[in-house]
Amino acid sequence: MIARFAIVAALVGFARAAWAQAAPDAEPAAENENDSDGYTPPAGGPGAPPLSIDGYIDVGFARAQGDGTSFSPNDTRLPVDYGVDTFAPAVNSRGDVASTEHGDRLVNGFLPRSVGIGGRPSFLLNVVALDLKYAAPGAPLTIFTRLLGLPRFSDQGDASRFLVEQAFGRLIPFDSLELAIAVGKFDSVFGIEYLDNESNIRTGITPSLIARYTTGQSLGAKVFYRLQIPAAWSAVSINAAATNQGTFVESLQTADASLTGEPVLSARLGYELNLPHVQMKIGASGSYGPRNDQSDRGAKLQLHGLDFRLAVAGVYLNAEAVQVDEDAGAAKTTPSGPQLVASGFHARGFYAQLAWAIAVDAGPLHKITPYARYEQRQAQFEGFDRITVDRITAGVRVELWDSLIVKGEWLVNRELAGAPNVANNVQTASVVYSW
Repeated sequence: MIARFAIVAALVGFARAAWAQAAPDAEPAAENENDSDGYTPPAGGPGAPPLSIDGYIDVGFARAQGDGTSFSPNDTRLPVDYGVDTFAPAVNSRGDVASTEHGDRLVNGFLPRSVGIGGRPSFLLNVVALDLKYAAPGAPLTIFTRLLGLPRFSDQGDASRFLVEQAFGRLIPFDSLELAIAVGKFDSVFGIEYLDNESNIRTGITPSLIARYTTGQSLGAKVFYRLQIPAAWSAVSINAAATNQGTFVESLQTADASLTGEPVLSARLGYELNLPHVQMKIGASGSYGPRNDQSDRGAKLQLHGLDFRLAVAGVYLNAEAVQVDEDAGAAKTTPSGPQLVASGFHARGFYAQLAWAIAVDAGPLHKITPYARYEQRQAQFEGFDRITVDRITAGVRVELWDSLIVKGEWLVNRELAGAPNVANNVQTASVVYSW
């Protein structure tokens, strides 16, 4: 099934730009980590101080149609979040939506984070990110921490949060091997979209419809190994982790504590072809273990996925597909508190995106990247209707000097089957300052 989705995704004709580790002219900062930790700032040159402080500020402006949700006022099914895609009207790189306001209707915790603007146009301070990286002198050890400030507002007042998104130590024990061992809280190892989690790296603004399953941070241990095959211009790699929770985003499953006492295992096996003018990467991912939103360790969560990246002459094609299966479990625990039940759940989906990075030498203007993405998602809670939605996304990214990125994006959300048709398209923009 996943293979069919991957083929369909590749044929759709839209694929996400591979800014992270796809080609020699991709973002240099992303290349530094070799697919092992996702993005961290690049190492300094000779004589650089062991401690580096980096970060970015993401300022947005967004407008969503309707009331900023996917809920229909005429939908009487309960829980109301089981019959729609609550993540569809995303407005920023974290996948926060314009609103999750559901009135007094019953929900069961299948909700994203919200910026609380509803259908009103508004400026937003999406993220304030501070990165601290320390390279221990005389030891093959790097310590990295990413701290996020997330100013937010809700109908109940201030809903701002301070989040430790990553905090890990990474050991590279052998000079002669591309082997890295990390312990702490780090990005997912599943698929490729986690490489673009940060606003200053992501080509566009919003994550895909399947990002909720694959781009969350996890707390535990992981190992990355890559074997170069110079005669074939190739390399193979394995990225594996044992963590408190799998790869779901933190609004669905917490990473900070194990609710079952049993780890989740995740891994990606990758192959890359690095010809002088063509780069291609293919990967297969899997994850298995207890779902970490309830206490029954017998309730399992498993994911399977395929990913593909191609870079040729400034054109970047990315595609990814995933299948998710969750057993029914005990009472559900979400960031908003205990819910009724952890229902059985099944989903599958894919995205594909095409981008063209156009180098420009015109004073402060360095690069213009138009892009388009198509994605589709099918999902069903056991005992409820299956819903099918898709999204067409188009946008442009403009890079000015070395520290300013301006993006604009338009999302067309469509309910294809099982969910009520609502006006939930989004227009969003983002200005990212990096240091």
